[in-house]
Amino acid sequence: MRFDFPFRLITSRAGCAVAALALLMPVAPSCAQTAQAQVDQHAALAPGAKPESVKAEAAKPDATKPDATTKSDAASSPHPGIAEKALDKFKQAAKSATDIFHRVPCQQPKGVPNTTGSLPHVAAKLAAGKPVVIIAFGSSSTEGYGSSAPEFTYPNRLAAQLKRQYPSADITVLNRGKGGEDAPEMMRRLQTEVIDVHPDMVIWQVGTNALLRNLDPAETGKQVEDGVARIQAAGADVVLVDPQYSPRVTERPESARGMVKLLGRIAALRHVGLFPRFEVMRDWHEKQAIPINDFVTADGLHMNDWGYACFAQLLGDDIIRSVGQIKIGVNVPADVRTYRPM
Repeated sequence: MRFDFPFRLITSRAGCAVAALALLMPVAPSCAQTAQAQVDQHAALAPGAKPESVKAEAAKPDATKPDATTKSDAASSPHPGIAEKALDKFKQAAKSATDIFHRVPCQQPKGVPNTTGSLPHVAAKLAAGKPVVIIAFGSSSTEGYGSSAPEFTYPNRLAAQLKRQYPSADITVLNRGKGGEDAPEMMRRLQTEVIDVHPDMVIWQVGTNALLRNLDPAETGKQVEDGVARIQAAGADVVLVDPQYSPRVTERPESARGMVKLLGRIAALRHVGLFPRFEVMRDWHEKQAIPINDFVTADGLHMNDWGYACFAQLLGDDIIRSVGQIKIGVNVPADVRTYRPM
């Protein structure tokens, strides 16, 4: 899916200087190219970004939008003030990447085991500078319910972080979250929306709706295990994400504990990663003394902007560490890298 990119590149000599100032980069003959690379780096935070993908296709104007402009249009536009507008847009996007943690910092939980593990496929591609496709698969907390804007969903936050870390990399994060679903519905779209896209990594958030709907845990486990096996067979890294620690979930303590254990067993059995979202969020509240309503919306279930941002930050840190392992020469066999905790 395409989304319209709000920034305009200025290719005139004066415009190049403004673009360089906006990007805090020295003016150079390649200013336009440098500006484009830096703007792409912040694509996931651009106002109006669609959660389905963070890869911009700015060269395609949208005839339905009166301000749709291609890069060449922007370069030749006679209207004064366009550089100032581009600068303002850039500042707003960059500011949103840092403001979210000013009130409450996002810290790595202490005592929560890191079970995401190594990610050989996506890490090797990032280390080699090859294009990477990551799919966020799940229900409403993947789709982004509770966020104040599409750019604040966790997939877009994750994409922005990876773009900042690897500014020259071709990284695409696709949002395949659909509210209200769990394993039965997700399995029906697994082939077309995930496997057929040939991703390098799939982050599968599952289990919350199953426990809220009192679905049979054994059947849920069977479906998730089958789905993981199919994703692995397609050649992608897999990270499961267990339920959130929120009032609607914790009011069913036995079911919540059961689902967390179930997904942990599947991850161990299939030798894939597990992001322990339940324990991470519990650490926020119980050990870091962050009030529940600072990371959960008023519905008592979904995360808010801060919750999604910190979740994405910690998950992104795991991916970056895995790339670091590849770069420093941890070249053990792929099956061992997949299983080994970081």
